[in-house]
Amino acid sequence: MKLRTLFIRITLMVICLTLPLRGHFQVLLPGNDIIEDPANTTVTIDCIFCHPFGGELMNMAYPSVFGVMIKGGGKEDLLATLLESKIDGFSAWRTKYTIKQPGDHVFYIVPSPYWEPAEEKFIVHYTKVVVNGFGLESGWDAAVGLKTEIIPLTRPYGLYAGNIFQGLVLVDSKPAPFTEVEVEYYNRDGKYTAPAGPFVTQVIKADANGVFSYAMPAAGWWGFAALNEAEEKMVHNANGESYPVEIGALIWVKAVEMR
Repeated sequence: MKLRTLFIRITLMVICLTLPLRGHFQVLLPGNDIIEDPANTTVTIDCIFCHPFGGELMNMAYPSVFGVMIKGGGKEDLLATLLESKIDGFSAWRTKYTIKQPGDHVFYIVPSPYWEPAEEKFIVHYTKVVVNGFGLESGWDAAVGLKTEIIPLTRPYGLYAGNIFQGLVLVDSKPAPFTEVEVEYYNRDGKYTAPAGPFVTQVIKADANGVFSYAMPAAGWWGFAALNEAEEKMVHNANGESYPVEIGALIWVKAVEMR
């Protein structure tokens, strides 16, 4: 191994050991997760790659897949509707979608693989969020058919802070037992400060059936990332070497304060 390459790897390892661990999260957030007013049916959807609690942003490349599944059935390809948006100089993506019919709308995204040099692996987060249309609660628990995904066992909208969210982790459409699930709050306005590093990213594990539970302590958006490693490795174009691929099943859930 060349000395330069060895030096870079050692430096990255030192950085990883000295900085608090924060999870990478693919963010997929609608402006509203419940549409009831027929006069206000357009939803803005933001696609961001970041550390949600601390606000550290990363450039997000144009995704591989972006769409919506309505009432657990038909799908619409929305990839061409995405427009690049800059946040503090970092690339993100945005679109607007009009809810035209009652039922649950499951928006999903498959980002382009992200190379994480500090961990020497690629990251692909298969991400979902649910928007309910006009009160018909149909389709929120349907599988999109992604490589890995979280099937909500709790209806993922209309939740209060303190409610428990429960989900089933699937990989290749099969339950993934004992999967580690990272949970992070989207601290958009920097309202909260973590008292120590481990508070930034909460960590839980699915049980033997692939089911996990978490009580959301505060109002706002919560991201759940169930992390596994793909069987296949991916070649890095820069050096031709193969590296592991972290596949994450993500879902975003909003909690509100009870009034």
